[in-house]
Amino acid sequence: MHRIEETVARGMCIGCGGCSVVSKGKIPVTIGTHRLYQADLRETPEAAVRAGSRVCPFSDESPDEDTLVAALDRSTPSYDPLLGKYISIWAGRVNDDEYLAGSSSGGLTSWLLTELINRGIVDAIINVGRPGPTQQELLGYGWTDSGSDPTRRKSHYYAATMAEVIPQAMSTDARYALVGVPCFIKAARALCLEMPELNDRLTVFVGLVCGHYKTQAWAESLAWQLGIRPNELADIDFRIKQPGRPSNEYLLGARRHGEPEWRMAPTSQLIGGNWGHSAFQPEACNFCDDVVAEAADVSFGDAWLPEFTRESRGTNIVVSREPTIDLILQSGAETASITLHSLDPRAAVRSQAGGFRQRRQGLAVRLADDIQAGLSVPKKRVAPNVKAVSKRRARLLRQRRSMAAGSHRQFTEASINGDLNLYLGWMNRQIRRYERIETSLLRKALRIVRTIFDGLF
Repeated sequence: MHRIEETVARGMCIGCGGCSVVSKGKIPVTIGTHRLYQADLRETPEAAVRAGSRVCPFSDESPDEDTLVAALDRSTPSYDPLLGKYISIWAGRVNDDEYLAGSSSGGLTSWLLTELINRGIVDAIINVGRPGPTQQELLGYGWTDSGSDPTRRKSHYYAATMAEVIPQAMSTDARYALVGVPCFIKAARALCLEMPELNDRLTVFVGLVCGHYKTQAWAESLAWQLGIRPNELADIDFRIKQPGRPSNEYLLGARRHGEPEWRMAPTSQLIGGNWGHSAFQPEACNFCDDVVAEAADVSFGDAWLPEFTRESRGTNIVVSREPTIDLILQSGAETASITLHSLDPRAAVRSQAGGFRQRRQGLAVRLADDIQAGLSVPKKRVAPNVKAVSKRRARLLRQRRSMAAGSHRQFTEASINGDLNLYLGWMNRQIRRYERIETSLLRKALRIVRTIFDGLF
């Protein structure tokens, strides 16, 4: 069985902090060498380890997404094998253009969170956006209430942990909406099963559609390419919209300590900025089969579809699973605060097609590879199958995994030596190899299309 011990030993810990919460701090979760929070099981009592394993999102001793959803007392009439259970699926955005300018996508995540507070459904929001717990960390989990900006809008691709914030929330009488990526939502739901008293505190779960997680080093690597070294980085904006440009052509902005000016560059032009290259992706993400946070009450992501990406303001995809939230969204559309377009589940899946390929067919290959290598892997809702994709596609998947693993190592060396080229040089070579494999796949696809076309005429 793959338990929390195997998860940590394999470098598969995502740093969510669930094990620390359930063990009342007996399992410390601290920032590691590669700028990712990690659990430390050394000198931990066996009972605490077992409790931690029951909430670890990558342990076989914790419930999977289907089990967690089945335990919820709610009516979700529809089901899709990739999206999970749902009431409604939409694409939409906030109708206030000034508000949208300060949002990464369509602004619906922050809009809903504000509505939850204004309607008295929750008292505060737990999310990433507060200053980090140390001077070297820009962002961390914290909470905000009606007396302050409830959301600090924008996407934060930055590793954090819930290890401290959930115990703090438990010490109050407030009701919280928790915002997180799929594995964090999964851990928090499992915590509520292990610690029923948490159900009175964590009352709404807001999921973020996730292609993969990023360590803190990703932000540092991008800013360094703008001339700001990691110890000089004061602030970062991962997604700055460009009016008149497609929504997927955004900028990365960074600011140095003591300087008011922001330095900017197109994210796609920075090494590691291409999401498909998997720079600074944790190993845990290679073993996740949930793209849309199926255990959340509602999930928000980007509607990466041609009819929406041409719009610079950004458009959210929304998967609604809880009746009260569904009514709030519909009410917002009726009062013209927001715009919602009903979306077919197949279109919703297409909007995250790359993520689903990586988490389903790609996962099948990675599971098979590791089992063949004699490594411990978690039980997933995807069967191991080395033939789930073509041999060329498998080469691409393995190259992507190699790039992720190497990016951590190379950037650590670059940071120690104060030489960014130790990372950039290695990454450039890996990208060229990746592109050669990708080009061979495209050529094969074109040959197949030509063969079919010639057969028709």
